[in-house]
Amino acid sequence: MNESTESPELNRSVLLKERTLGGKAAVPGSQTSAEAHAGGGLMSHKQILQVLTGLLAALFTAMLSSTIVGNALPTIIADLHGTQTDFAWVVTAALLANAATTPIWGKFADLYNKKLLVQLSIVIFVAGSVLAGLAPDMTTLLAARVVQGTAMGGLTALVQAIIGTVIPPRERGRYAGFMGAVMAVATAGGPLLGGFIVDSPLGWRWTFFVCVPLAVVALFMLQKTLKMGHERRQVKIDWLGSVLLTAGVSILLIWVSFAGQPGHYEWLSGTSALMVGAGVVLLVLLVWVESKASQPIIPLKIITERTTALSIIASIAVGVAMFGSTTFVGQYFQVARGATPTEAGLLMLPMIAGNLIGATVSGQLITRYGRWKRYLIIGAILVIGGTGLAGLMDHQTSLWLAGIYLFVLGSGMGLLMQNLVLGVQNTVRAKDIGAASASVAFFRSFGGAIGVSVLGAVLAGRVNVLATAGMQEAGFPVSGDGTGATLDLAALPPAAAEVMRVAYGDATALIFQISAVIAVVALIAVLFIKEKPLRRTIDIKPTTERPVEPGMVGGTEPVMTDSLPVAEADRPTGGVQHDVPTGGGQRGA
Repeated sequence: MNESTESPELNRSVLLKERTLGGKAAVPGSQTSAEAHAGGGLMSHKQILQVLTGLLAALFTAMLSSTIVGNALPTIIADLHGTQTDFAWVVTAALLANAATTPIWGKFADLYNKKLLVQLSIVIFVAGSVLAGLAPDMTTLLAARVVQGTAMGGLTALVQAIIGTVIPPRERGRYAGFMGAVMAVATAGGPLLGGFIVDSPLGWRWTFFVCVPLAVVALFMLQKTLKMGHERRQVKIDWLGSVLLTAGVSILLIWVSFAGQPGHYEWLSGTSALMVGAGVVLLVLLVWVESKASQPIIPLKIITERTTALSIIASIAVGVAMFGSTTFVGQYFQVARGATPTEAGLLMLPMIAGNLIGATVSGQLITRYGRWKRYLIIGAILVIGGTGLAGLMDHQTSLWLAGIYLFVLGSGMGLLMQNLVLGVQNTVRAKDIGAASASVAFFRSFGGAIGVSVLGAVLAGRVNVLATAGMQEAGFPVSGDGTGATLDLAALPPAAAEVMRVAYGDATALIFQISAVIAVVALIAVLFIKEKPLRRTIDIKPTTERPVEPGMVGGTEPVMTDSLPVAEADRPTGGVQHDVPTGGGQRGA
């Protein structure tokens, strides 16, 4: 029977049998939650919640470090005498490190103890946060953001891998609400907390320091709640692939960040050609190396599978729309609309509410009915609609109308982000969940980093054009060197500051318009994804090869199945029964 058409009553009955038989012997070679969790057997709802407590605490800390800085950036850039390019790079540096290291962390998750790795990520994150808080200049701050991004890459990959290891795909939707709530609180609370800190005597440096005690708490919570076993495997780290991946991605992201910027190089120039050529060559070498490696960082066989490949394409487009557009929302409210950092955080609440509702409602419906593709389609349409509507904003747009646009955008992102990962995890073996999940997260972060860099450059260029025209009309002298996109409006005369506010307000619409066009790619990709029923087992279970015995039917060819263990009374007769755990570790004929 197709799992997507089973009745809720049957679903509950089957899940009850699964948990009842969870402690019995599993088929050799098939990784189950008994191998992933020290307690043995499929985990109870209470056990899963205990594990999620520590995991989500770590994820909350990492997300908070990103969102808490958003509304503080205009103040930080002004205090450290940065530019609009620096503004984008504070975000891009973390996304770059996140993107480059996520696949490496994901592969490590399949090879080493996931618990130790996630704790190591938290330690690295603390170090980066302290360095950022002490930064005396933009160079040090950007270096600290790289360290933070490296840790966030680990947390992103490892949390997804651990959740995929202990919760079957069909059951995962019921817990999406918890993850959605954490993401919503971190995303909504971060700007509010960051704005409060910036407006208080503590100053912007405490937007980094405040994450340190939270990270330490998460570290101890994980030590107490996360009980994971680890199956020792022969490890051969693909160091060459790691170096090629990091170098290739970094060169391309650095290129898109500075191309066309004043004082750097043009899009069509010898420097651009050299950087693009070097990046492409390195990535081509990466593909060749990964095709030969025994344990590749980027598993080509996994990412070329139809569902995974299309999910990756959609994730890139979503990353551009999500990171690229939302990074500049706080700046729009503060610079163009004159809001304080705290007020800017409140104005972003509609987007957060939409994200929470989208993730929670879709998760519950997926668990109940087993259908998931429809929510990807709806999410992509909402992202297109939200970014398209936001592309109508200018410096005079009603704030309640802007809130509606952001709510639509947030709802689409809530429907897309987690469910893209869910679809991928449903197609791979448990031993490959870390690499598969990290691949999707990598390309989403990669798309986001490109989006922030390119859209930041587009915004700076558009602001320069509008500001130059406005300054000339107001009678102010204009240098013509393209450096007019300053965020330190307090240093300008009131009339000049007003010109800059109008320029930023009108220029921001272009970012959303570009994001809407890119989001169309996500819709096309999800339309071609083939929906597969969500399995209720942790792993896709292969039968083991064994000789044909008297009374048995069939040969020795292994068969991949995601069928659920069934009770003795429900077992059909007349053939070989595979993957049926029975008492004493024996399998019935």
